[in-house]
Amino acid sequence: MTGMLDFILDVYFYWVIIYFIGVNITYSILLVFSYREIATYMRRQALGDFRALLQSELTPSVSLLAPAFNEEATIVESIKSLLKLNYGKYEVVVINDGSTDKTLETMIGEFDLREVRQLYIPTLSARPVRCIYRSSSPEYGNLLIVDKENGGKADALNVGINVSSYEFFCAIDADSLLEEDALQRVVKPFLEDERVIATGGIVRIANGCEIVNGRVVSVGLSRKLLPVFQVVEYFRAFLSGRMGWQSSNALLIISGAFGMFRRRAVVEAGGYNPATVGEDMELVARLHRLHLERKIPYRIVFVPDPVCWTQAPETLNVLSAQRNRWHRGLMDVMKMHGVMLMNRRYGPVGRWAMPYFFFVELLGPVFEFFGYASILVLAIRGSLDLQMVILFFIVSLLYGVMFSVGAVLLEELSFSRYPNPKHLALLLAMGVLENFGYRQMTVWWRVRSFYDYARRKKDWGTMTRTEFAKAKSRID
Repeated sequence: MTGMLDFILDVYFYWVIIYFIGVNITYSILLVFSYREIATYMRRQALGDFRALLQSELTPSVSLLAPAFNEEATIVESIKSLLKLNYGKYEVVVINDGSTDKTLETMIGEFDLREVRQLYIPTLSARPVRCIYRSSSPEYGNLLIVDKENGGKADALNVGINVSSYEFFCAIDADSLLEEDALQRVVKPFLEDERVIATGGIVRIANGCEIVNGRVVSVGLSRKLLPVFQVVEYFRAFLSGRMGWQSSNALLIISGAFGMFRRRAVVEAGGYNPATVGEDMELVARLHRLHLERKIPYRIVFVPDPVCWTQAPETLNVLSAQRNRWHRGLMDVMKMHGVMLMNRRYGPVGRWAMPYFFFVELLGPVFEFFGYASILVLAIRGSLDLQMVILFFIVSLLYGVMFSVGAVLLEELSFSRYPNPKHLALLLAMGVLENFGYRQMTVWWRVRSFYDYARRKKDWGTMTRTEFAKAKSRID
């Protein structure tokens, strides 16, 4: 019996090594596709003046939807930054989702809000609306505040869609800041191709940046390690991940912090699903599925340079809750849309994207965790093969470093948002150092999410916000 257990552990361990080699190959392919897509994008940007196009009469009007729950610390500066965007006709719709702090009172006082009688048609089902406010100041004429009963982010977005006035809506987080030309860039694919139903922009970490009047005036890195690690993670997720998937129209994620949609397409799909904590990915997966089943031509696009700045968690408790929630959201998507997994009917989404997110993103942490566990068991039993352990860690390290460093270099070669050589060197170093402790923590948090999912945990966890003006603790 003892010999059989050792044999099983050995077989599993070598299988994990083979799995990670396969993951490395997959990441390499994604990196190559991402580089090709970004190079093509940069050439097109150099050849055309998108600002001239957006000054024409073709420029569509846009509704900015910002759900807010207990955002008292940042809500005023966020709204003011949204009201200063360089864009034609747009409205800012802030949905107060039953905040228990002074979010609503802060907005009423700062923007001189007055209750208005406005027809509310619940096209999408959502929790009741308590009141709708508009500012009595002409300076904030395009600002609309909706106060509603708490129902979660998806429910708040559905209310925002119900009250929105325009053909396109852009969903953002209330604690985020958009760059001045972000809307111009993210709307461009809709003007170039009528098949486009959704676009997503890149989200970057604001921690450590200097922010004045709702604008990032100087890009920097936080003095705390956790936000810097997340900068590298965001590069991987956006530049090396989403850029690669959009090349085959298989992009499954548009960040809930910054995504633009055709309102009609989302309404026809039933809006956001309040039953999942991964409402952003679930909506995109559903849009893919419905358009493929109905054989309607469509495209979902990632645009790598319209920037949204957001605050990243700075404590382990907040970060662990965030990663746990993200993984539970991924489980919901796989459960709700598992019919697409390895199904040729759904084209590249079914053949490539869904298997990747199932076997690599969803199950990858489980395989890695039990790989570590098998090492521990073999060590306790005194049957640990040191050469096997060294091989595992070499493969594991290469897997992490290659993709992380590749993502950082891709950022530097394309957009160079971190021109300070010290910052670039630190980010490259983080791509290596994250494999010694940080990555193992994130693996555990994601593995723990399976237990939480099994007991039907649905809460979001708490994200502690600080004023943007306090985000200046940085490495210069």
